[in-house]
Amino acid sequence: MPKNKGKGGKNRRRGKNENENEKRELVFKEDGQEYAQVTKMLGNGRLEATCFDGTKRLCHIRGKLRKKVWINGGDIILVGLRDYQDGKADVILKYSSDEARNLKAYGELPESAKINEDTGEDNDDNICFDECDVDDDDIDEM
Repeated sequence: MPKNKGKGGKNRRRGKNENENEKRELVFKEDGQEYAQVTKMLGNGRLEATCFDGTKRLCHIRGKLRKKVWINGGDIILVGLRDYQDGKADVILKYSSDEARNLKAYGELPESAKINEDTGEDNDDNICFDECDVDDDDIDEM
């Protein structure tokens, strides 16, 4: 068997994500861009987002962000609008919760924007079942 002469395997090549805690400059929207909140993750690098201009758009996560930045439901993102398709957009940037709060403080985001809250429709908090008052004695009799 050949000797391994390298300096490690796949995990070494990936490297460590050391710049995670670094403060980066706050990026504001330009013309052709819009702030949005993720409503649903669709898979295959796509998501559904509600833009703060009032429209729902199907967004595509660009390759630079795809495996490096994890986007979840309820996150605030910056999307680039398409000239030829109004119902679709491209995700340019994901804001952290601190950056989203700063955007709200600067008046870039509307006051109705909920930061750090999941807006997905798959919340299981209010589940009610019919006939929950079944006793254990009834089960033994069956």
